[in-house]
Amino acid sequence: MADLRLEELNATNIVAANTLSLKPGQEQFIAPVTYAAESSVVNPATAWQRVALNDDRVVGFIHGNFDPENEHEEFRACIWRINVDAEAQGKGVGRFLAHALAEEAKRRGFDRITVLWEPGEGGPGEFFHRIGFRDVGETQYGDVIGALELAG
Repeated sequence: MADLRLEELNATNIVAANTLSLKPGQEQFIAPVTYAAESSVVNPATAWQRVALNDDRVVGFIHGNFDPENEHEEFRACIWRINVDAEAQGKGVGRFLAHALAEEAKRRGFDRITVLWEPGEGGPGEFFHRIGFRDVGETQYGDVIGALELAG
């Protein structure tokens, strides 16, 4: 998928972003418990939502958060959600999206980004480790906190 491009989430692509398909078993990992518990305190003004397109087809979605004043360090510059269509998984879409968010974080002056995931067989932990995240902690709900250090 060499022709990936990033586009802001908008009225034209939101339906496609919301209907990305999953591989069997992945639905249980869509939203870690911590995110579900904290979603009511997230400021919509700090959200960074983008889709990845291959030609004109939406193949991935990322929801990032940039909130340097958040009391929880893991929510200051983070991947809130990342979804890649089942047919596009393993083709670099997730890496493309995560790196786009990392570049935006650097542009905004952050030195790392974080992500939370529920541990388990078939979960996203292996993907995040493969693209450079390392485990740095655990939330009160048992979700893994992963961090990617951003080189200057």
